[in-house]
Amino acid sequence: MVATVSPTTLADLRRRGDAVTLIDVRTPAEFGEVHVDFARNIPLDRLDPREIAALAGGGKVYVICKSGGRSRQACEKLAAAGLEGAVSVEGGTAACVEAGLPVVRGRKAMSLERQVRIAAGALVALGAATAGLCPDPLWSKVGAGLAAFVGCGLVFAGITDTCGMAMVLARMPWNQAGGTACARAVLAAVLVAAASGTAQAGHTKDSLDTVKQSMKEKKAVLVDCREAEEWEEGHVVGAVLLPLSALEKGVDAARIAALLPKDKIIYCHCLAGGRCLEAAEILAPLGYDVRPLKPGYPQLEKAGFPTAKGR
Repeated sequence: MVATVSPTTLADLRRRGDAVTLIDVRTPAEFGEVHVDFARNIPLDRLDPREIAALAGGGKVYVICKSGGRSRQACEKLAAAGLEGAVSVEGGTAACVEAGLPVVRGRKAMSLERQVRIAAGALVALGAATAGLCPDPLWSKVGAGLAAFVGCGLVFAGITDTCGMAMVLARMPWNQAGGTACARAVLAAVLVAAASGTAQAGHTKDSLDTVKQSMKEKKAVLVDCREAEEWEEGHVVGAVLLPLSALEKGVDAARIAALLPKDKIIYCHCLAGGRCLEAAEILAPLGYDVRPLKPGYPQLEKAGFPTAKGR
């Protein structure tokens, strides 16, 4: 059983002047985006128990990641190597930010979890398309095999909480500190290609007129997946603000149920149709009829949806 500590307790230890060895096991790119100011970055795939033991000096070592999953794996790895006293920070960096711990912010980076979802979704879509559309029987079998392989990999990752794809992606150039412009361009090209291959299949075919009428008849709820800053600059009147970033930190089913009725259609939108797809993936397993919209907020405004600014 991995020991845990809350961000509040961690902050109290720091304020008391206790020696706190905090290891952030995310990728260098994630660490560069935002990290607790006294954390040291040692990615999970490069974790050396002997190095950690030397840093801790016989004391406890606190381990942190984005939301708690990788830090737990790191603690298990350290315990297996004989290092006692490894403690996982509950909720990870996201929870520390909410708790008010001092953090250092840098350039925005895409989380490893999102990269895995995009890569896995793109490979499954490619395999399914190849199996269904390719006239050559051999290539059809290859496509079906690819989709099945990725599906089995995701099941294995869910059971063991160990993801081989994440380990591979963590070593990519764009996930390293100071990634070059070329590496970032490669990532952008990969993501655009993946999105173009899957977005059309994921967005609802309901027209904006249908959405507007369903809202008028109170048969549907519109969810805005953008951030609060974007919402304040302009939003559809009657929409519910539910940022993707909040959903990614962990879904509180009771809070979601208070916001979204399950007997209505849930249309969700963002700025350009990308974030609402990810939000739909999170909400759909909770039993909602989620229909992500390809048109973003600017298109909704042009289509005549009433809008307002501010909170």
